[in-house]
Amino acid sequence: MPTNGEHSAREALLAALLRKVESDTYPSTTMLDIIESLLTEDEVPGYVQFLVDRIDEDLYPSIPMIRRVQALV
Repeated sequence: MPTNGEHSAREALLAALLRKVESDTYPSTTMLDIIESLLTEDEVPGYVQFLVDRIDEDLYPSIPMIRRVQALV
């Protein structure tokens, strides 16, 4: 079971990576993989919505991004 320090570190890293992905037109698959490894079960729906919003904003959405969402739902 994670301690408060580990929990806070996980949340801080997750938030930092999500900010990077949000500002990057073509986020790295490695960064997305790390984000997904850090998510709790309760955070998955919000992350899926985050990715769906990105897909919705793109005129030509990334097929790998679509497949990533498909694997999460």
